[in-house]
Amino acid sequence: MSDGPIASTQTVTRYSRHDALRILRIPARQLRGWERAGLIVYSESYSFQELGQLCKLRDLRAMRLSAARIRASVTAMQAVSGMLNPLVEAGSARSGSRLAFRHSGAWMEPVTRQFVFDFDGRQRVFEVEGGLTQAEKAQRVSTLFLDAVRCEEAVKLEEAIGLYQEILELDPNHAPSAINLGTIFYNQRQFGRSEELYRQATVSDPGYALAFFDLGNVLDELQRVGESIEAYKRAITLVPKYADAHYNLALAYERRSERRKALRHWMAYVKLDPVGPWSNHARSRVKAILEREKLSIVWRREAS
Repeated sequence: MSDGPIASTQTVTRYSRHDALRILRIPARQLRGWERAGLIVYSESYSFQELGQLCKLRDLRAMRLSAARIRASVTAMQAVSGMLNPLVEAGSARSGSRLAFRHSGAWMEPVTRQFVFDFDGRQRVFEVEGGLTQAEKAQRVSTLFLDAVRCEEAVKLEEAIGLYQEILELDPNHAPSAINLGTIFYNQRQFGRSEELYRQATVSDPGYALAFFDLGNVLDELQRVGESIEAYKRAITLVPKYADAHYNLALAYERRSERRKALRHWMAYVKLDPVGPWSNHARSRVKAILEREKLSIVWRREAS
């Protein structure tokens, strides 16, 4: 018998990079930015705990804290406390332009190594709303969000709906919850409720391309093609290489028989996603439009 560690028969669930981005509604470019800043290690798959860290980073981004400032606060907290990963091991909240952490029963800014008090003796992060401090509310929202995602993955949709609704009561501007809840209703063909939630997400985070993409999808289902086109165009303005938005925008233009406008986006999709059935369909549409409209492709060098 080996005297080594006992092997566990329990399967540890890991989420692919694609699934993590989908579940948490994080743009791929944002994840790459956090990796470049050293806030999370590059990986092709993530544990549930690592999803929690990504969720925390996403929430801090929503507070308009830059990756550089988060990195500075995390590094300082590691030096002060000896924690390996303060974002997971300690409560955190925005304090001015920096990040404050809960440590040894008190809130402190590790960069300045000062406890977070105003001159009149009130702790800035302890702004109580509905019986919860800001930090407690942020922690509660993060926990509920991961619970809701877990329920979705287990197809416990009624539980997930309840959790997302609870989050939005705590924080009406929590765009990822609005999007995820809107998507549940979209899949249930409750398009009116879905549209309302997607619009809420676009207002909460006007830079969130996925919110505009999803809004375009539901408007298309409601046969409001003109509005769906504007939503897709907004998504592409925010993320010019958003392949799926180019694809759906091309479809929408074709529904209005605006084939020359559709052509541009079919070609963009083929360039961004050159392999697979969707790309094959896009190529077939490019060919059909060129033949119908008596056009030829003129390739131009992109401006540098």
